[in-house]
Amino acid sequence: MWLDALALIAALGSGLVAGVFFAFSTFVMKALARLTPAEGIAAMQSINVVVLNPWFLGVFMGTALVAVAAIVGALLRWHGGTSPLLIAGGLLYLIGTFGVTIACNVPRNAVLAKIVRTDAGAASAWSDYVRTWTAWNHVRTAAGLAAAAAFTLAPGL
Repeated sequence: MWLDALALIAALGSGLVAGVFFAFSTFVMKALARLTPAEGIAAMQSINVVVLNPWFLGVFMGTALVAVAAIVGALLRWHGGTSPLLIAGGLLYLIGTFGVTIACNVPRNAVLAKIVRTDAGAASAWSDYVRTWTAWNHVRTAAGLAAAAAFTLAPGL
C-alpha cells in the first residue's frame, strides 16, 4: 500500500517535471532563440533566477526524494512484476532528470549568469548555450516522461 502511494506521488512529480521540461524543449527555448542574443540572454537569466522557488524546487527535489524511497522500498519488499518498474522509474528520474540537471543544465546556467549581454562574445555564447542546454533538456524531458510511465505501471503491489 505505501509503495503504491510512493509510485503515485513519483509518477505525478515525474510527469509534472517532464511537462515543464517539455515546454522548454518544444517552444520556450525556440522563442528565446528568436530574440536578439542580448534579449534572449536577459530573458533566460531571469528565468534561471525565478525558477529557484519553493513550488518548482519542492516538486523537482521532492520527486527525487520519493524516487529514492521507491527504490529502497522496492528492494526491501521485492515483487517481481512491480519492483523492477519502481527501480527503473527511480533511476530514470534520479539519473536522467535530476542528475542531468545538476551535471549539465545547471553548470550551463551558471556560465550564462556571468555573461554580459553587451560583450562581443555574447552572441556566440548564447547560440552555444541554446543548442547545448536544449539538447540536454531533451534528455531530461524523455527521462522524466519514461520515469512517469514506469511509476504509473508499477502500482498494484
